This record gives sequence, C-alpha cells and structure tokens, in this order.
Amino acid sequence: MAKIRVGMIRCDLHAIYYANIIQRHDPLVLRELQFGKGGYFYFYTEYLEQKKIMIPRVAGFEVTKLWDENRAAAEEMSAIYYGKPKVCDSLDEVSDDVDLVFIADCDEDGHDHLEFATPGLKKRVPTFVDKPLAYEVKDARAIVRLAKRYDTPVMSLSILRALPHVSRFRARFKEIGPVEFGITKGGNATTMASHIHAISLAQHLFGAGVEAVEAMGQTPLAYVHLDYGGKPNRPAAGVVLNCAVGGTPHCAMYASAYSSHGVIHSPALGDFEFPYGCVEILKRIKKMVHTGKPQAPYEEMLEGIAIATAARLAQKEKRRVYLKEV
Repeated sequence: MAKIRVGMIRCDLHAIYYANIIQRHDPLVLRELQFGKGGYFYFYTEYLEQKKIMIPRVAGFEVTKLWDENRAAAEEMSAIYYGKPKVCDSLDEVSDDVDLVFIADCDEDGHDHLEFATPGLKKRVPTFVDKPLAYEVKDARAIVRLAKRYDTPVMSLSILRALPHVSRFRARFKEIGPVEFGITKGGNATTMASHIHAISLAQHLFGAGVEAVEAMGQTPLAYVHLDYGGKPNRPAAGVVLNCAVGGTPHCAMYASAYSSHGVIHSPALGDFEFPYGCVEILKRIKKMVHTGKPQAPYEEMLEGIAIATAARLAQKEKRRVYLKEV
C-alpha cells in the first residue's frame, strides 16, 4: 500500500498528538483550537519559527476518516488537517475503506473500547487501541478474542510503555546492580487513563509477570504495590505505584530504582517527552499493519488491565489480590 489509510475514533488531544506526526496540518489552526493547544505547545517549541515542528515525522500514513460522538470535535480536528479527513456520520463507517482503525483516548477509562474496536476487527482491519485496552479484564479479553477470531492484529500501548527516555533510564540500572525495589511517581489519583500510564511505566522499567497486588488510599489506586512473586530478574521487594502525588509539571511522571548498592532517579517524563513515545508507537503500528502481527505481546497488554482490575478489588476488600483471581 502507498500509505496506510487511518480511520480515527475519538477526536481528543491524543488523536491530535498522533495525527500531528503523520499528517500535514496547519499549526496556526492547531494553536487556536482550545483542545488542540497541547498539541501545539509541545510540538512547536522553536518559538521564533511558529510553523516549524520539532518532533520527528513518521511517513507512510494518511488520516482519511474521523469520528467522534461529538461531531463538532471531529469537524474541528478535520480543519487542522486542511479538511482532508472525512467526518463520518457513524462509528461503523469509520472502519470502511481504511487500513488501520485508531482508537484515541486521552482522559477516558476505556469502558467503550470494546464497542469501538468491534466493527473494525470484524472487518479484519488492524486496530490500535490507545491506552487503556479496556477498563475491565473481561472486555480486554473480548477484544483479544475478536482479534484472534478474525485473524486481525490489535495492539494497545501507553506512551510510557514505548517512550525512549524510559528505555534510556532503564539502561542505567546496571550502575547499581540488580534492582530490588522500584517506585513510580505520578499518573493522577483518580482516573484509569492515568493509572494505566503508571502501570505501563512499571512494566517498561521493571518487567511484566506481576503475581499479586495490594492497594490503599483515599482514591482509587492511590498507592499500589506490585508483587512479582520472587520471579528472577524482577525486583524482589516489588514496585510501588504512587499515583496520589498532587500536581506535577507538564503531567510529568518520575521513577526510582533501588538496590543494595545504591539508587538512581529518573528525570521528568512529561509532555515535552511524550511526543517521542508517539513516534515510537507509530513505527510499531506501521510494522503491525505490514506484517499482520501485533508488535507487543497480548499477555502484557492483558496484564496491565488485570493489575488495575485487581488493584481496585484489593482496595475495596482491603486484602492482597492475585491476578489469577481476575
């Protein structure tokens, strides 16, 4: 195919983040729209050159269709891209005559992702589901079952799971030897959209294979402990996700790794860095479309949702919950 034709569902700030990297657009229109300003401020940081994008572009895509429950949002987004993407009248229409369905999600909780992913997967259109894959494990499993039934790849990744800055920090672990304990800081105390970032950051840094979780706090998933059950090459004392940390500059998250030889702390991982995670994810999406295979294991995608589901149960029932329970 000359270009991967993209049908984009939900026209929010994340949709703009990704579309900015693959689609020719008018930065001045982007700057004027209220919901697009974040996509301008962090992409156009050469302030003497207001039209010079500073984030690497990823070629080979074209956004051809947009759909949002709020049609006005889709129409405004189309205007950023010179009116080229067609605004669809229905959810079902957005997956017709495209090579990729892209479900964007900046601040929602994923409860509607199964509904959004179903039409495209049934038409055998490769699908990217922005984080989270779903709100509950049962819906996440249903999405993966659909993908397998129709032999069509689906992939879901948080920016924090693909961010190169996180990989570079992880490479520093050798400075202190085997990590025995880890901490992530940030991710908001109340929303699944943010909790999945904290979980994904922990997966990126410390690995998958969580066996059980415990949770506490005055808000959902305020503080979560991940227990790897003594697995080799995983922190023996586990990882703590600190989501109830108040405000952070530019939505920044942080991480720390501890060993018997010392500790290292990450730099800020925030809005100035996040677009580079989008670049990496788009590269993986392109490979997924061309190979017909997801560029991340389904087991890890499902584990992230299982951690959140189990943590909510642990907090409610005030006990340790094993992932196998959910």
